[in-house]
Amino acid sequence: MSKAIVMNKLQENYNTIVNMGYELVGVFLQGSQNYELDYEHSDVDCKAIVLPKFDDFVLNKKVVSTTHILENDEHIDLKDIRLMFDCFKKQNINFVEVLFTKYKVVNPKYQMLLKPLFDNNEKLSRYNNFASVNCMSGMCMEKYKALEHPYPSLIDKIQRFGYDPKQLHHIMRLNEFIKRYISGEPYADCLISKNKEYLIEVKRGIHTLKEARVLAKTLTDEAVQIKNEYMNTHEVTIDNECEDILNEVLVNIIRHGFISELNKEV
Repeated sequence: MSKAIVMNKLQENYNTIVNMGYELVGVFLQGSQNYELDYEHSDVDCKAIVLPKFDDFVLNKKVVSTTHILENDEHIDLKDIRLMFDCFKKQNINFVEVLFTKYKVVNPKYQMLLKPLFDNNEKLSRYNNFASVNCMSGMCMEKYKALEHPYPSLIDKIQRFGYDPKQLHHIMRLNEFIKRYISGEPYADCLISKNKEYLIEVKRGIHTLKEARVLAKTLTDEAVQIKNEYMNTHEVTIDNECEDILNEVLVNIIRHGFISELNKEV
């Protein structure tokens, strides 16, 4: 899938969210294109960072955290900026990856205010080493549990292969990721597998159910063991400068959004 096609879809998603009445900071691609693992069946899913309305903020109303499913079954995850920044701190790969994506559409009003996140993406990706490795192994276990689970959206794959090949490819990717992360490789490099062609074939279902079960269990167990050994031999490190960067960007963007909103009402 070409970059132009992906960007056109992101722009369409951007317009969709704006038309829903949200104050949008930007939309950011999530998923296989960020890992260079997309193929002919890949969706274009994204995360949308939205701002609270001033009244909702003052009245402490529930923050936005929802998934908008498009007609083609692609997903837009909408997150209040405060929740999104909390997710960065938790170091979940599915969120941290948007700091590295080549595919994003940012509201011009917030372009410069958001820039420090992308300028410091490597630093922010290592904000908390224990949170990172814990997340990687935890995601691996989640994918292992989902390997043969007949979710409605995956039932066709379960019927065809006996398992979901996409879950197996995620397990392989995460196993490789945690190894490279703890070895000190740049996060941007860790996002791109050294076995891209093979992982794409795995997604297509080249392994039998028996093979998939053995591979999934072996690699998941190994990821958990790596995490445990890492935590037993390292100290937790939290980069306070990262917290300062996130907080400054958060405050500046919300302030700017509120000023713009209130000026419109004058």
